[in-house]
Amino acid sequence: MPNVQLKGVSKYFGRIKALEEIDLEIKEGEYVGILGPSGCGKTTLINCITGIVEPTHGTILIDGKNVANIPIERRDFAMVFQSIAIFPHMTVEQNAAYGPFVRNVPKQTRGEISEEMLRLVDLLEQKQLRPRSLSGGAKQKTAVARALANQEKLLILDEPISALDYKVRVSLRYELRRLVKKLGLTAVHITHDQEEAMSISDRLVILRAGRIVEVGTPQQLYEHPHTLFSMNFVGESNFLEGMIKQKRAQDSYRIEFRNNQYIDLQGLKGDFDQGESIILAFRPETMNYCSQEEDNALSGTILRKRFRGGYIRYEVKLLTDDLIIIDSQTLLEEKEKIFIQIDPYEARLFASPEFGLKKVLALE
Repeated sequence: MPNVQLKGVSKYFGRIKALEEIDLEIKEGEYVGILGPSGCGKTTLINCITGIVEPTHGTILIDGKNVANIPIERRDFAMVFQSIAIFPHMTVEQNAAYGPFVRNVPKQTRGEISEEMLRLVDLLEQKQLRPRSLSGGAKQKTAVARALANQEKLLILDEPISALDYKVRVSLRYELRRLVKKLGLTAVHITHDQEEAMSISDRLVILRAGRIVEVGTPQQLYEHPHTLFSMNFVGESNFLEGMIKQKRAQDSYRIEFRNNQYIDLQGLKGDFDQGESIILAFRPETMNYCSQEEDNALSGTILRKRFRGGYIRYEVKLLTDDLIIIDSQTLLEEKEKIFIQIDPYEARLFASPEFGLKKVLALE
């Protein structure tokens, strides 16, 4: 299983800095998700690893070997693309056997490899069909089987299921992880879908404007993000701008918001001083609320509600003039007045960004 290291990797296209100073290690056997908004440098990153483009600066090591002068065809990786790039004139079996065929693997051996890969993706019964007879999910499974048949230990997945219907995507993403772990591969999976990335990755790498924002397990990045951008991009969050009115202990604060609204919170992580401007961030599912006035609560009015299947999403206008979202299974009514209590152990405090909250959260 290969180990991949990027040291100070940058890639410029003229004046455009697609990647800047990327330092990253992908360990043997890891399933790593590369997550970020469109244009953040995800595809450029894997193009540098695979040799499709050469970095402007920096070093890429695979199993400790500098691959700068190794051509793309000798970098020992398999790839699954966003577009379902299988050969329409070939059967499923012939598509799966294409890699071994190009490498002049004997006919019987490549037939055995093809059959094994199709068995792994549950397409053996459809091996004589051509792509026009397949569903979208089956076509992409064929592409996966073809990639696996190359028998490389590094698998690159570039938005491999984004073109498929939602239910097919959900099913196939778990199938991809199962195959990677079963075969002992190292996988790099590019996606802009946060749910997809969190559900299959051992670790996530969040990219923004060509730079790494944060790296961690999906649970770490959801529950304990270190940046406002991560808090916003991985899952959904509410953000309230305020000021530390009083610091009572290391983790105990009175926070003042707009329109003379206050709350006292004890148990918040972070070290802030009295008078410091802050952002209080919390997830939609972590709040307590009720219809009767409570101490230490922010009051608001429900503007809209939307049924989302397993829960109801409420948009609430607070007296602070902030609009927040609440996810709950409790039935509430539009225009109903409610009182919000924020759980300090689920919330995060961040220093107010120099250039404003909107700019920090923007998806370039």
